[in-house]
Amino acid sequence: MTDKILAKALEKNYDKFSLGPNDFSIKKGFVTGFIGKNGMGKTTTIKALLSLINYDGEILLDGERLTDLNYLQDIGFVMDESFLAKDWNMNLVDKAMDLGYKNWDSSTFYKYLDRFDIAKEKKVSELSRGMKIKLMLSIALSHKAKILILDEPTSGLDPSMRDELVDLILDFMEEDEDHTVLFSTHITQDLDRIADFLIFIDEGNIVYEGSKDDFYDKFLIVKGGVDDYEKLSPCNILGVKKTNVNFEALVLKEGYIENPDLLAERAKIEQIMILYGRK
Repeated sequence: MTDKILAKALEKNYDKFSLGPNDFSIKKGFVTGFIGKNGMGKTTTIKALLSLINYDGEILLDGERLTDLNYLQDIGFVMDESFLAKDWNMNLVDKAMDLGYKNWDSSTFYKYLDRFDIAKEKKVSELSRGMKIKLMLSIALSHKAKILILDEPTSGLDPSMRDELVDLILDFMEEDEDHTVLFSTHITQDLDRIADFLIFIDEGNIVYEGSKDDFYDKFLIVKGGVDDYEKLSPCNILGVKKTNVNFEALVLKEGYIENPDLLAERAKIEQIMILYGRK
């Protein structure tokens, strides 16, 4: 198992937010889910990987330092915001991408436009958010990319289109054993289907990196009456939600001591994201 992308001490500082320094890797030939609540640093990290912002630290691709922007030829990406001119129609999009990508395939691009019911005469400004995501995905899959970097691609899509997008990612992975995906999303059901590895970021710092199965095995959700909260060992508690009558806590599985008054169950990704760090 080798690293497709390796970040070392990746750091970015703003006036009101700091990312890292973080070390992490994205494994070649696998789908890595990138999770965390909104505002925790996912998009900032992705922008650094795509050289859309300046950053401190180092990013390696296939073990090599990034010396120019040619590496972006091998990356298909979908960002939360479109980078396309609003007055472009689909034919102008095609011409622009043909100038930008050396392996651009117009026939593949128009095939995806037909699949997604995007009319060629439509302008970018006339597309809904969901349709813009479909357009960006069409571009990402039309220049023989080896890596897909997807920042919240399912946001704004209906359930059927989300399901189709997940199928497209699976098809992409099956085309070549070295194909690699980084998939940032807050819709955790999508990750349950396709993710092999997870990176979990909170307050700008990566708090977990590893396999999805190990992630599930790391945590427990413990529930009980509000008067039973004191029966939890404080060192195990990573986050908690209380009401007047009960509580729900995220705890580390390792070291947890069972108590007959408390209900402990396997944590879901969504529960971990919601409860982690909650006081």
